Amino acid sequence: MTGPLIALVIVVLILLVILVSAIRIVREYQRLVIFRLGRVLAMKGPGIVILIPLVDRPTTVDLRELYLEIPHQSAITEDNATISIDFIIFYKVVNPVMSVVEVQFFAGAAQNIAATTLRSVVGDMSLDEVLAKREAMNEVLRTKLDEITERWGVKVTNVEIREIIPPPAVQDAMTRQMSAERTRRAVVTEAEGQKQAAITVAEGNKQSAILNAEGNKQSAILNAEGGREAAILQAEGFSLALSKIFEVARGLDANTMSLQYLDALKALGASDSTKFVIPMEFSALLGSVSGLAGRSFGNGDRPGEGPAPRG
Repeated sequence: MTGPLIALVIVVLILLVILVSAIRIVREYQRLVIFRLGRVLAMKGPGIVILIPLVDRPTTVDLRELYLEIPHQSAITEDNATISIDFIIFYKVVNPVMSVVEVQFFAGAAQNIAATTLRSVVGDMSLDEVLAKREAMNEVLRTKLDEITERWGVKVTNVEIREIIPPPAVQDAMTRQMSAERTRRAVVTEAEGQKQAAITVAEGNKQSAILNAEGNKQSAILNAEGGREAAILQAEGFSLALSKIFEVARGLDANTMSLQYLDALKALGASDSTKFVIPMEFSALLGSVSGLAGRSFGNGDRPGEGPAPRG
């Protein structure tokens, strides 16, 4: 009984091993390239894949986007400057069968191809172009690498240069240039500030002068308006006064004027002056006064005599 039992256990174990090796679970981002007796049979997955033990040999291929770091590579530019560059390659498998059949070790092959391609690209560019045109270099490297890896069933999706190290002498020159550029920018910025300040002050003075001129203009206008109104009012006052005098003068008769002349002579005689200037019209004035007196005593009585007796 012991011998058959042991044989049965061995058979069961062999069947379990065969069953486990015959069933593969392939994930969504993986594919199985199956070789049957050394020849490519098919690409299978994802899900459960049944294999024939000892006949089928599966190779797992990852379809996710992967990256490959290319260490620092020395290259000589068109103007004979030696620089060191490192970059990253992003790629993904688009044909699992070709990626297994056409290339033995993609990472190593891609690294060597990338180094060769980098030297070719840098050799066609000057140092200034290498330092200033990273995006253009990335695109050129991606295109050239993709052309090579396409026959391997691999698509290069992106290339990113991480660091460019120029020679020490060039680094010193770049440092001095950067310092000079910053100094220049500082001087330009200071000059621009002074210019803007001067413009602001000039604008302020201009506005102040304009406001002062406007104020003086308005003041002059108001003064002129006031003077004109005052002159008009004064002229109107003179006109009213003359009209009143003319109106009063028209109501005066010759007797009243004569009495006014006599009052003037009386006041003249009462003054302390010893010399008088008598105008030529004074004779006419005396004549009018004599006529007035004659008319006052027109009854024939002389001064000092009484009235004539009636009889």
